[in-house]
Amino acid sequence: MTTRASDRAEDARMPLREHLKEFRRRITYSAIGIAIGAVAGWILYPRAFKFLQQPILDAAEELGQNVSINFGGLATAVDMQLKMALVIGVVLTSPWWLFQLWAFVAPGLRKKERRYTVGFMAAAIPLFLAGVTLALWVFPHAAEILLDFTPQGGSNFLDAQMFMSFAMRLILAFGLAFVFPVVMVALSAAGIVKSATWTKGWRWAVFLIFLFCAIMTPTPDAITMCIMALPMCGLYFGAIGVAKLFERSRRRKREAAGL
Repeated sequence: MTTRASDRAEDARMPLREHLKEFRRRITYSAIGIAIGAVAGWILYPRAFKFLQQPILDAAEELGQNVSINFGGLATAVDMQLKMALVIGVVLTSPWWLFQLWAFVAPGLRKKERRYTVGFMAAAIPLFLAGVTLALWVFPHAAEILLDFTPQGGSNFLDAQMFMSFAMRLILAFGLAFVFPVVMVALSAAGIVKSATWTKGWRWAVFLIFLFCAIMTPTPDAITMCIMALPMCGLYFGAIGVAKLFERSRRRKREAAGL
């Protein structure tokens, strides 16, 4: 009886007000961590800027073109450094805010299931960094293809704000997209979303993944889009499989306990 009572108590969900308080608390913790990381990002900004613009300059030199990254106003350089420092802070502090995400979902799990914290972090952090790395790989290749369209003797004067904003959006978008399958598993493990729901929506998921990659990859070729989309589709279906295993394990434990 005691075991059943404790299981029922663990199955109980927090009231909506408590969920909102917990959500606000985790957002606050994440924001503080990212702000601290942004300080490091401010210091690393010159290296990051050089790293992102170098492939463009190399591609232009190889193609025999003149390319220049221009700042359109007096405050543009400061504004861009703030934005890039924030993005660098998000990347550097990914273990911290990913843990806050897990901590928000964890109250919906039983005590025994909360030990999966290490597994969640071990999967989420490498996947986020893998998405960031893939975006950094695509970015210079995309730039080289697009520069190739410039007529012979032409020059490219790139707006620094637009150029870096696109790079930062690409990095964050693919980093977060690669983490989403882990979030799927966490939501299913917490009983918030059933694996059957993810399975039913697989067609929409695949469509949205390819649409997302088509928008985020500026190159006109389908190969680059597929390079980005296929791993994301594989992660989506892999997450469904893991979620089903979680549900099956939980069902067997309940049956064994006679619930």
